[in-house]
Formats: sequence, structure tokens, C-alpha cells
Amino acid sequence: MTIQTLFGIDLPIIQAPMAGVQGYELAVTVSNAGGLGSLPCAMLSPEGLREELLALTSQTSRPYNVNFFCHTPPEPDAEAERQWRKTLAPYFEEFGIDASTISSQGGRAPFSAEMADVLAEFKPPVVSFHFGLPAPELMDRIRGWGGKILSTATTMDEALWLEAQGVDAIIAQGLEAGGHRGFFLSNDLNTQIGTFALIPQLVDVVKVPVIAAGGIADAQGVQAAMALGAGGAQIGTAYLLCPEAQTKPVHRVALKSKASRVTALTNLFSGGAARGIINRVMRELGPMNGTAPAFPLASAAIAPLRAKAESEGSGDFSPLWSGQNASGCKEVSAANLTRELAGMDE
Repeated sequence: MTIQTLFGIDLPIIQAPMAGVQGYELAVTVSNAGGLGSLPCAMLSPEGLREELLALTSQTSRPYNVNFFCHTPPEPDAEAERQWRKTLAPYFEEFGIDASTISSQGGRAPFSAEMADVLAEFKPPVVSFHFGLPAPELMDRIRGWGGKILSTATTMDEALWLEAQGVDAIIAQGLEAGGHRGFFLSNDLNTQIGTFALIPQLVDVVKVPVIAAGGIADAQGVQAAMALGAGGAQIGTAYLLCPEAQTKPVHRVALKSKASRVTALTNLFSGGAARGIINRVMRELGPMNGTAPAFPLASAAIAPLRAKAESEGSGDFSPLWSGQNASGCKEVSAANLTRELAGMDE
């Protein structure tokens, strides 16, 4: 089954939800162009979610997707936090930041009954998850209004687990993908493989549609993924230069530079493995650093460094999320890009 049939959309394109670099504007534009626009919700409060959905639904009558995280929040660990701040101490001194004033909150919350209450007011047609799935009773609420449920798999085992829980489709996230890895059965990076190796493996073992994600930046990539059996493609990085995205200036500069050719998985910005363009802090501390607290707690201490550097026009401490293929990034309307990715504007 194609994702057009499953979701009631015109084009086999899902805009990847990208927390921190987009709001409802990007989702609206993609949905109105015939794709499936997505709203990232993991960093929103219930009231913030309601405001975004009010704006989104006032500007499109087309299907859209809302995305949430399903991680288990870690117990605060004072010693781990102390070690992390010790690692960052030279940078606090460099920028004149008083570490004692920094919060230790992670800023990302898993899907909850309170968020489900907000969704019930709007009945979004598609709800997707990262890091597994929420409790069965929460999924039952989504199904109760006819919502379709998606989640990310990075391995065959994860895909089989998701199918057993009754998801409507599976996002096959290859190692090339930008942002956070969606793994949840194991955090062993050795289990992670490329998109075009992962797609046929999943297509062979699951009966639900498989959606390709990671390293796809143009219509040829979409066609290649579908030739391997994918029902469509989820694309994020290519949208980051669109005017409807909220990508910060330092991030836009990096995406347009030669630096975008080299990315790495890093845990420095949140504690979870996520792919971004290599910058100063990644080079100096190493992309994966053992002192970074568990996801999402690492984000609190590095946030003031990011803010200070960005105020000076530097992305040295910013999460410059990007997949391995930024060649499709274009400063064009997300509507035009969506049609182009679907092969309509060739």
C-alpha cells in the first residue's frame, strides 16, 4: 500500500518532524502541497501544543501528522550532572557564564495522557512516535478517533516489535538521517545500518507500509526507495533552508557551506545519539562523550553556551542537525520542494 492511500494524501512525501527548527508553518505548507506535513511536539507544553494545532488547522484542511517522543525520562543523577558541567567548565569560563544559575531540566517530555487530551480536541489524522510507542491505552485513544499511528524503526527487530503493537506504517530510519536516532530496543550504534540496506530488510518481514528516511534529498532518491519496496519517503534535511522553516541563521550558514559534507552522530547536545554537522564543541570534546548525561538531560548545561555563541553569530555550540546528504537543501518554498521531491517539477 502506498502512503497516499493510507493517509489520504496526493504525494508519497512526508515532511520529517524537526523539533527546534520548525513550527506549524512548514507543516501547513507541505500538507497544502499534497504531502504529509508534520508538527514536532516533544518540546511543547500542552498549551503550546494547543496553540500550534489551532494555527495549523485554521490554515489547512488536509491530513497532517503530529510527532511525539516516547523515551523513559531518566532519574536525575547529581554526579553525572557534576561531571558534565566539569567537562563544560572551560567554556563557561570563556563565555563568562555562571554554571550555578543553569537549570538541569532536559526540555523534552514523552507523550502523556495530558497531551492526548489536547489531541482529542483536534483528532489529528496521523500521530507518529520516536523511541518506540506510548502505553497501549494512549494508542487506543488515537485509534478511537480514527488516527493512524506511525513509529520509527532502525533495525529489523524494532520493525517487528512495532508491527506486533499494531502500527499502521513503519518509518525505516537509516543511519544517514539527521537528528536523533529513533532506536529503542538497543542503543548499540553497531546495530544501525544505512537506509537502502534497511528498506528491503523491513519490506521482507513486515506487512504494513515501510516509509524510507535518511539520506534522501531529491526525486531520484525517493524513486530509488520506492523501487526497493518503500511506500513513500520521509524527508527532513532538504526542508531546512525553506522560508517556512525556523532554522537559525548559523544553522542555515552551515548547511550552505562545505561543512555540511561532514556529519557525525553526537550526544553532546541532548545525551542521545543524533546526527549533525561537525562544529567546534564536537571536535574538541569528541562527538560522543562519556560524561554527557542520559537523554535528554545533557541539553540543559550546554544551552547557555549555545545561546551565547549564537548571539555572536557562531554555531560552535549549536546542534546543527543534518543528514549525510544536504545536497537537496534549497531556499525555495516548501510547497515547491515537496512537488519537486515527488517528481512533479522536473
